[in-house]
Amino acid sequence: MSAHRENEEKIYVCVRADHLLDGRIRPLMFRAQGGPVVRIDRITDVREAPSLKAGGQGMRYTCLVEGQQIYLFHDDLYWFIEAGQADERFTPSRKSEYDKVVR
Repeated sequence: MSAHRENEEKIYVCVRADHLLDGRIRPLMFRAQGGPVVRIDRITDVREAPSLKAGGQGMRYTCLVEGQQIYLFHDDLYWFIEAGQADERFTPSRKSEYDKVVR
C-alpha cells in the first residue's frame, strides 16, 4: 500500500467482496494490516459520501459488525475505515505491535 498517502485518520483495510453482475460491490469481510479478519454481519446503506473525519470522497458502506455500526469507505483503489470508529477488535493495538518488535 505504498502508493497511497499516509493519513492517521484512515485505517486502510483489505476487503473481500462479491462483485455483482449489475456492477455493485458487496463487501463481506475486511482486515487491517496485522489485525483479525472481521466479518460484516449486514450492510444497511450504500451511498457516495465524504469521510468527514479522515477526508476523501467515495462510496460509504454502513455496516453492522458485532452489533457496532462501522463506515467502510471505498475511495478509488483503496478501502478504509476511520480511525476514530475502530476499536481494538478490528485493528491491532499499537502497544501490541510495539511489544512484538521489542521482543
